[in-house]
Amino acid sequence: MARITHLTPAEHALVADAVTRAEEGTDGEIVTIVSERSDQYRDAALHYAVAAALAVVALAAISPGAFEAKFDWLSGGWGDPDARMLLFAVLVAETIVFLIVRFALAWTPLRMALTPPATRARRVRRRAIQYFKVGAERRTEARVGILLYLSLDERMAEIVADEAIHKAVPAERWGEAMAALVDEVRIGRPAEGMAAAVTRIGSILSENFPKTETDRNELPDRLIEL
Repeated sequence: MARITHLTPAEHALVADAVTRAEEGTDGEIVTIVSERSDQYRDAALHYAVAAALAVVALAAISPGAFEAKFDWLSGGWGDPDARMLLFAVLVAETIVFLIVRFALAWTPLRMALTPPATRARRVRRRAIQYFKVGAERRTEARVGILLYLSLDERMAEIVADEAIHKAVPAERWGEAMAALVDEVRIGRPAEGMAAAVTRIGSILSENFPKTETDRNELPDRLIEL
């Protein structure tokens, strides 16, 4: 599947229309945000590079004879290497391996692929909470704001709810909305997934926070792309 980096104006309109319709039956306010990715994961690249360099030292310690033979072959048989020469050779080897791995993982797709899923999930959750605090938390009078966040490169999403919603709706109720979103994202239709998830979120909100006469639209309906 082709990598998706940005949504088209039509896709923005699709999500915004879904938010507008979903909010017609509830006092709840739905904020939608999509970003290319939630983190650069440069620390993961550094961890792999350090691990590779340490592996060189470990191999030299486990099999010093093989390392010495390799050094002798590279040096063209210029006499028996002493301890200082061998230690210097190990240092050079681990430096070369570190740089190879570090520069290889400068390529974002490879770095993303090698970052553990649990790490990616934590970063997506952390970024969703950050955006929620800025864009939705306590920005409605009744504390009924909710954020639907999608991180495209990770193909992961999060739902973060305001105080009143969190108290009234168990976290597992959002599972259907998340499933609808992820299913569409997997086949390259993130906007359709966002719209489907928003519809389900609106249905849950309408059960717990039905529309009242005094309700007003306190947060923007448009999709925010970062």
